[in-house]
Amino acid sequence: MNKNLLIYLTFIGLFGLLFGCSKDATKVVMLDTPNAPTLSTVPDLTLKRANGLDTLTFVGTAVDPGFQASAGYVLQAGAAGTNFSDPIVILTGTSDTKMKITVSDLNGLLLKKFPADAVSSVDFRIISTLVITAGTGVSPMVYTSAIKTASATVYGLPRLDLIGSGVTQKIESALGDGNYNSFVKLDATKPFTLSNPDNGIVYGANGTALAVNGGGITAPASGWYILSVSVSGLSFTLTPYMIGVIGDATPNGWNSPDTKMDYNSATGLWYKTMDLIVGSIKIRANDTWGLVNLGLGDATHTQYSLTNLWNNGSSQNIPIATAGNYTIQVFIGTTTYSMTITKNN
Repeated sequence: MNKNLLIYLTFIGLFGLLFGCSKDATKVVMLDTPNAPTLSTVPDLTLKRANGLDTLTFVGTAVDPGFQASAGYVLQAGAAGTNFSDPIVILTGTSDTKMKITVSDLNGLLLKKFPADAVSSVDFRIISTLVITAGTGVSPMVYTSAIKTASATVYGLPRLDLIGSGVTQKIESALGDGNYNSFVKLDATKPFTLSNPDNGIVYGANGTALAVNGGGITAPASGWYILSVSVSGLSFTLTPYMIGVIGDATPNGWNSPDTKMDYNSATGLWYKTMDLIVGSIKIRANDTWGLVNLGLGDATHTQYSLTNLWNNGSSQNIPIATAGNYTIQVFIGTTTYSMTITKNN
């Protein structure tokens, strides 16, 4: 074959190959600044146990890098103003416009970080991860929506709210079986009823029994009690449980009445800020030594200390070496007891 002809045919073949490749390929151009996803709608987050099976929908928009792309999405929640330092993952997947979750599932997630039966300020955001494959060597790119803040109320254990007691408080059912009990602070001059926030039923007293729409329940004396209620058995009991500080370092010495402490249901601690003089103290319940008698160990019980108090008639007094104002906190468990004493001035 003529040499010039061979070169000509080869050139035509290469041109055709290059032309064909340019037609088959799709050119991908990414925006210099891709559009981040958005979280446009957050549903009403006043969560209620009665609506546990309802579906909530968070609505957003997709990340837009300038071309059709696949991306993963994560919906996060965090305490407002913390910049998601300890985020909760609500949902993950490839759905970006409508992310759905049931009330009960969302409540369970938020309850890990936010208090029950209280309004909390919660930040939400969508994080989108975009991966360009085909051997480009490009690392995954992450785009985050603007933060959207909403008020959320999560529900805790089944509860009965005390109405009319003068203090916002509740009793809870640990097993959800209709039996409720908690420490409550009562005023003998303020009869109270019990309201179920899930169904609106109100319970009160019918003599010594519990009754739907019954009268006010009255404590025999002001102070702390263990209130136990059975809604199925329509019964209730009020058991005095008044933890006090006694001793020659206290204003009333070793005489009754003791200086009564208050209870913090969030921490599980009994606490009191009070003036003490040089001397010693002990902790007991109901102005008597029978139920609680907290102190230190003796020569043969050296394992007992402030961090491991001894509940025993042989327990030793807790010394107060310097007069001043103190904050006392006491943990009273089933078999373990502890105390902190902090001098304020």
